[in-house]
Amino acid sequence: MEAKRPDKAARIMEKAVKKKGREKYTLRLYVAGMSPASTTAITNIRKICEENLKGRYELAVVDIYQQPVLARDEQILAAPTLIKKLPLPIRRFIGDMANKERILVGLDLRQKENPPEKKKTDPKNKL
Repeated sequence: MEAKRPDKAARIMEKAVKKKGREKYTLRLYVAGMSPASTTAITNIRKICEENLKGRYELAVVDIYQQPVLARDEQILAAPTLIKKLPLPIRRFIGDMANKERILVGLDLRQKENPPEKKKTDPKNKL
C-alpha cells in the first residue's frame, strides 16, 4: 500500500482552505409577523451578512404565521429563529440576532475566543 505524498496532501488542504472562504451560505430566518423582535432580527442578520458574506449568501425570511407548514417541518419552536442550512453543519440561532460575535462564531466566520484563564488561588494564602 502506497502512502500519500506530503506535497499532495498539502495541496488538498490548501484547496480546502481556499474553498472555505468562498462557500455560499444558505440561511433561513423564521419570524412571527412584523413584531419588534422579528424586525430587529431581520435588520441584524442582513447587516451581518452584508458585512461578512457579501455576494456569498442567500437569506430567505419566512413568516411562520403565513407559512406554518414550513415552520412545522423545520420544528420551529420559537421565533425569530435563524437556520444555517449550508455549508454544513446545520446550525440554529434563536433571538433577535443582536449578538454579532455569537452569530459569526456559529456561522464559522470567526473562531471562538477563549476566555482568559482564572488565576488559581492558594487556599493557604487567604487574606
